[in-house]
Amino acid sequence: MTAEAAPVAATRKSRAAIPLPLIIAAGCLIAMLTFGPRSAMGFFQIPLLEEKGWDRTTFGLAMAIQNLLWGLGQPVFGAIADKFGTARVLVAGAVFYSAGLVIMAIAPSPFWLHFGGGVLVGLGIAAGSFGIILAAFARNVPADKRSIVFGLGTAAGSSGMFFFAPISRTMIDTLGWSDTLIGMAIMMAIIPVAAIALRGKPETRGEHDAVDQSIRQALAQAFGHKSYLLLTSGFFVCGFQVAFITAHFPAYISDLGLAERWAVVAIGSIGFFNIIGSLASGFIGQHYSKPIFLSLIYIGRSIAVTVFLLVPATPMTVTVFSIVMGLLWLSTVAPTNGLVAVMFGTRYLGMLGGIVFFSHQVGSFLGVWLGGYLYDVYGTYDPVWWLGVALGLFAAIVHWPIREEAAPVTAELSAIRP
Repeated sequence: MTAEAAPVAATRKSRAAIPLPLIIAAGCLIAMLTFGPRSAMGFFQIPLLEEKGWDRTTFGLAMAIQNLLWGLGQPVFGAIADKFGTARVLVAGAVFYSAGLVIMAIAPSPFWLHFGGGVLVGLGIAAGSFGIILAAFARNVPADKRSIVFGLGTAAGSSGMFFFAPISRTMIDTLGWSDTLIGMAIMMAIIPVAAIALRGKPETRGEHDAVDQSIRQALAQAFGHKSYLLLTSGFFVCGFQVAFITAHFPAYISDLGLAERWAVVAIGSIGFFNIIGSLASGFIGQHYSKPIFLSLIYIGRSIAVTVFLLVPATPMTVTVFSIVMGLLWLSTVAPTNGLVAVMFGTRYLGMLGGIVFFSHQVGSFLGVWLGGYLYDVYGTYDPVWWLGVALGLFAAIVHWPIREEAAPVTAELSAIRP
């Protein structure tokens, strides 16, 4: 047994009552439930706004706040999970998520839409999203399997997108948008039950965790590491691109004059092929250069959007674009979190991965908000689409020089320990 694998094995032995497959299955279920309703938010935009009489900027701001609070909350919840355990954080996230969906369903004014669908749902996602789940996986899986398991967790979230697209659309048509949100809030009760498999305080150490760092030391090391800063700046672009599409693509398809069913086909296709892309990403990231792979993903996204905007809009082009974007959608998550684990180990992966993800969510905030704002100003989503193309090229450039190796723990770090 290698020195790296031994601590992982010791941790699994101490948690023998919870088999590893059950931990992975429970985490995947939670990822699906957390990501599913959030990915279906775009279906609520038109019926909600038509009933309330609000504009797209109002809805876009709510979704932008949701993404920003998701980003702000994840490093905080990640640090709490790193110290006190994952299950407690997941239960809190389920409460936030459920309360936010209920308030969004009954919101009498834009303020309550922004508070419920924005702040509370954002915090709920932050406490139960990929960063929390993947950090828990990392502590229980040896490094030579970590990227593949990250791909499984990401694919589970993708399956939520795939399943909730037709489910939410059918529920809205049958029950109305408000009761559909209430129904989704009730579904969040499953999360605390599944979280039982992830109970316990984190104990795992990897090869980089042999040094007993404080949180201050870990943060100082990360923010002084060039590759970490490049990774953080590049992940901003991923958030901008996917959040804009999640929130505005159904409305964009409607603006093209296509039937509503094509929006369901589009989001469902993104979700389904996202599963394939996430699984493939985990495999590729385990065997090939993660930074180069990430650069190619962003180049691929820019090419896909450019072609989509230049060809005539038809059900076929929407479907093909959705398939391509699905393959590239969350394929960034496994290699990005994998790089953080390679650089700094797993001890503070929830926190350090959460900081990278905060950059993602700043991009999400701008993508969603600008989508609504610029549409109301210009009557088209085209400016945001083209901005996403340019940002994709920027991300490809900054990921290329990232070094896939452990960051050294220097004497200077020991000097700042409190």
